[in-house]
Amino acid sequence: MTVVIAAPASGSGKTLISMMLLSWARAQGESIQPFKVGPDYLDSQLLSAAAGRSCRNLDVNLCGNPWVNRAFCGYGGVCTMALVEGVMGLFDGIGSTEENSTAAFARLFNLPVVFVVNARGQAASLGALISGFRDHDPEISLAGVVINCVNNDRHRLLLEDVLDRLGVQLLGCIPRTDALQLPSQHLGLVPVHQLKQLEQRRQAWADLAKRHLDLKRLEPLLQAPTAGPSVLSDIPKNTGLSLPVAVATDAAFHFQYPETTELLTHLGMPILEWSPLANEAIPNRAKGLILPGGFPEQYAEQISHATRSLRSLRQFCQHKPVYAECGGMLLLSRQLRDLNDIDHTMANVLPFNARQGRLQVGYRHLRVRKDGLLVRRGEHFTGHELHHWEMVDRDDATGDSVLWQIRGWLIDQHLEGWSRRKLHASWVHLHWASRLTMCYRWRDALAIQS
Repeated sequence: MTVVIAAPASGSGKTLISMMLLSWARAQGESIQPFKVGPDYLDSQLLSAAAGRSCRNLDVNLCGNPWVNRAFCGYGGVCTMALVEGVMGLFDGIGSTEENSTAAFARLFNLPVVFVVNARGQAASLGALISGFRDHDPEISLAGVVINCVNNDRHRLLLEDVLDRLGVQLLGCIPRTDALQLPSQHLGLVPVHQLKQLEQRRQAWADLAKRHLDLKRLEPLLQAPTAGPSVLSDIPKNTGLSLPVAVATDAAFHFQYPETTELLTHLGMPILEWSPLANEAIPNRAKGLILPGGFPEQYAEQISHATRSLRSLRQFCQHKPVYAECGGMLLLSRQLRDLNDIDHTMANVLPFNARQGRLQVGYRHLRVRKDGLLVRRGEHFTGHELHHWEMVDRDDATGDSVLWQIRGWLIDQHLEGWSRRKLHASWVHLHWASRLTMCYRWRDALAIQS
């Protein structure tokens, strides 16, 4: 039975414990499928690197129950093992509710939970925390606890005694060690490409799992789900058509669900990687362009000097379909202010400048205002927003090209995005693979260019 790795709060060590287990399983020669609850990109990259296969996001709010169930069994069922990392604290969901929380996911699939607790500065108080989470929802099956950040042997013995009195299974005690430190930045953990000596880290994680986790008890909990049909099995594969799609792919642009590129390839739209940072032109064969999210603000100066890339992008936007979300949309701005408050020239396709602002994060309910590249007027979508940058000096205030109306928890309803005949640009991330009509409309738009 597949286990869910959960915690009382973010920063407790869920990702680290997950990577230890994934690295250990991989070192044992097992095939293990990592999953991540929610819309996260950065944790998923790290889990993918540890497991040696793409992590799959399981987000009921974003994708719906049928797609999530199919993805869980379809991707997990082809492996010998699987593991699900939760999101935030166990019961943290949308707004102040438990909706779409790790607990809600565990209940939906009737999966056991391994609870990861940062015990720094605690002894008996740990018992109150664990018993509170254990007893909060009797439908949640607590398989045991992994204690993180244990100071020394004396601290470990104290904590073992606390758990023994609670009747809770101890599944591991992880000491404080530099080998388990992961650097962070303004939107969470750093992208995997910024981690140095990744192979050595994987070996260290596997070794730590052997020495500090109760693998005899944890191994049965890593059992893969029963195999089911893949998410692509009912979608006719297009073998008589080739409509190549360029995708911005480099250190500045890398927020993309793997199912998007897999589905596009399946439907006859092979992917051509394009690096704006490398100062290269968009491939001539490309019929359309996808600009995913990422961290262009970190590389704004380098992008501004990539004049060949920017010139190619401006020309491409005049003639062919372009989909841009979040960081990808910032590339289309006039100017982008970097982390040092210095403005840098971008592609100047859309009439706005961008600078750092308040964090915007959460699910968004979207009502389309006009027919566009991938959407039609009156349709409703669910997406996710996560960014620290904001638009300033936006010129087209008339609303004639506004994409949709947005609402979210504690978010005033407002208009957002651009919708033009060949352009979709928005702060909001969408999950293409769970909304097939988007992919078909994208293919139709590319076919017109042939």
